[in-house]
Amino acid sequence: MASFTSTICTGATSFSSRLCIPPAALLHFWRRRHTFSSYRPAPLKLSHFLGASKISLPTVKPKFIGWRSVCTRADGRSDQICEAEQVQRSHAAGGTVGKFQKRLRIADIKAGPAQGLERVGQCLSVRGWVRTCRVQRSITFIEVNDGSCLSNLQCVTASDVEGFDKVHSGLITTGTSVLIDGVLVASEGSKQKIELKATKLVLVARVRNALAYATHKYFQDMGFVWVASPIITGSDCEGAGQQFCVTTLLPFSQEDVGSPVSKIPSTKDGSIDWSKDFFGKPTFLTVSGQLNGETYASALCDVYTFGPTFRAENSNTSRHLAEFWMIEPELAFANLNDDMACATAYLQYVLRYILDNCKEDMEFFNTWIEKGIIARLNNVVEKEFVQLTYTDAVELLLKAKKQFQFPVKWGCDLQSEHERYITEEAFLGSPVIITDYPKDIKAFYMRQNADGKTVAAMDVLVPKVGELIGGSQREERLELLESRMEELGLDKETYWWYLDLRRYGSVPHAGFGLGFERLVQFATGMDNIRDVIPFPRTPGSAEF
Repeated sequence: MASFTSTICTGATSFSSRLCIPPAALLHFWRRRHTFSSYRPAPLKLSHFLGASKISLPTVKPKFIGWRSVCTRADGRSDQICEAEQVQRSHAAGGTVGKFQKRLRIADIKAGPAQGLERVGQCLSVRGWVRTCRVQRSITFIEVNDGSCLSNLQCVTASDVEGFDKVHSGLITTGTSVLIDGVLVASEGSKQKIELKATKLVLVARVRNALAYATHKYFQDMGFVWVASPIITGSDCEGAGQQFCVTTLLPFSQEDVGSPVSKIPSTKDGSIDWSKDFFGKPTFLTVSGQLNGETYASALCDVYTFGPTFRAENSNTSRHLAEFWMIEPELAFANLNDDMACATAYLQYVLRYILDNCKEDMEFFNTWIEKGIIARLNNVVEKEFVQLTYTDAVELLLKAKKQFQFPVKWGCDLQSEHERYITEEAFLGSPVIITDYPKDIKAFYMRQNADGKTVAAMDVLVPKVGELIGGSQREERLELLESRMEELGLDKETYWWYLDLRRYGSVPHAGFGLGFERLVQFATGMDNIRDVIPFPRTPGSAEF
């Protein structure tokens, strides 16, 4: 493993982090001071470090000022680069802003088949957090991780290195942030493998980022246009009534929380007077961007939304959140078969992406979170999707030699236990698409089938989760759409713009929705969906 002859810097603790002081050797013993916000105390004021490294560092001269500024060797060799550390900015007239650079991370240093050996001899700066610190008589081994990968970078520090006094004084402990400068050399010892069980949030956040990137890449490569749907809406896409109300009629500051109910404007019959509200009518946080997506698709053909949605469903389960992100593509000139093909291709693409690009993270999940998760994801990527109708699925469940908690009959909404039995046991881990659901358990906008009882809807079921994707062909026939809205008691005036898409001409179109956090949960094997979003919003909990 590579080692460093290093200069170490530390600072004062704040929120379990430390602030680094740049090494004096690299910056010609410059001293600097920062201004911090109230929750970050000023760093320790250190004089320039004493001593010298056994390996002489190349002479460097700062080229730009900033954490990500590049500096070059005095000998002019372009293949040997390092990063100048943050120094006191010059406020003199005529000063220029330096070029922003991508910072070299540990994952970059150790990338490739040689695992960093091709960088031997380079002058590097490493920033990160100490995982372990093993102090011996003459040298100290510091394992540093910067969050770019699971594995650490071992830095070997001799007792005469500048800043070693911070190790001796006990300031270098697990969690300390450090900046270490040095020359990358081939390790003299055998390769060390340090077991690191990182926090779920850090690991999941990395895979979450990869899935988000793969989502945009897939749809962009397929010619879809990303559109932003509004967060505040006057309609209910799902028609379930489980929405958060947006209003200024109630107190909107901490000082007004004691306001009496009598201050809320009301009509003569005692109802809330919504005309006095900010938007002049009841408004809510959106439960879906689909209806807006259909509007865009009527002009741009293929579009997708990827944004936050909200549902006021009082469900304290491992599968529900009050605030989550939704991926919702809409395809013009498409039917249910096109919808299923798009959903299948998308899911296989993003799962293949993380299997290929997040191998270290996936190995971690396979070892510590869910053994066999890599094989499970590969099944979805490689196997054909099984397709059957809702009626066939109910018959399969009725014949199953298994006692379900929720009874099965035609017309019931399939529960997670039913969906998981179908994909995990009946079809041995293959993904399953169920189509043609009863219209009474589906949303108003789904296209009615010729039988008058079912709609052109589909759900994609996967092992461990059950339903992962839900979609349908949309009802483009105005008279049938209006009739369905009347059956469900929906106010057609609220949806005038949606109906106008049919009134003045429409085309067959379809789409689907996918809860992003549920996708992350499926891809990582996490048991609780609250562990795959940084700040979960659930009934009774809105911290941070």
